[in-house]
Amino acid sequence: MKSFVALYSSILNKITDFVGVIAGILLFIPAIVVFYEVVMRGLFNSPTEWSIELSIYCVLVAGFLGMAVAYGAGKHIRVDILIMNLSPKTRCYIEIGTSIVGAFFCAVFFMEALDMTLLSLEINRTAPSTFKVPLWIPQSALPIGMGLLFLHFVKTILEDILKIAEDDFAKEENK
Repeated sequence: MKSFVALYSSILNKITDFVGVIAGILLFIPAIVVFYEVVMRGLFNSPTEWSIELSIYCVLVAGFLGMAVAYGAGKHIRVDILIMNLSPKTRCYIEIGTSIVGAFFCAVFFMEALDMTLLSLEINRTAPSTFKVPLWIPQSALPIGMGLLFLHFVKTILEDILKIAEDDFAKEENK
C-alpha cells in the first residue's frame, strides 16, 4: 500500500503543479489586460468593453484551480489552536475525520458543478455580454478544481492511515 500511496501522491503532485502553472498564468493575464485598458482609456480615450469581463473570468478560474494547489502545498487555512496540544496520533485521527468531511463536500460540489457545466455546454449558454463567452469554459474550473481538491483529501486520508498503520508516532510522542 505504501508504494501505491507514493505513486498516487507523485502523479497527483505533478498534475497539481501543472494546474498551478495554469492558475499563475491566469492571474498574470488580468495584470496585462488592465494595463492595456488603462493605456487605451487614458492615452487614446478608447476604452475596451471586454477587459473587465476577461479579468473576472481569469481570477475566478485561477481561484478554483488554485484551491488544490494551496491545499497540496499545506497553505490552506487551518485552525489548529484546538488540536495543537493533542498527541500526534490523536491529531492524525482528527485529520482523517476532517479530510473525510472535506472529501465529501468536494464530491458533492464536484457533481453539482459538473452538472451545471454540462448543462451550459448542452444548451450552449453564453454570457449576456458583448464578449459572449460560452459559460461552460469558465464553469469547467469548478469541477476541475473541486475534483483535484477531492483527490488531495483522499491523499491525506491515505497518508494518515499509513501513519497509523505503521505507528509512526512513537518517535514524536517521546520528544
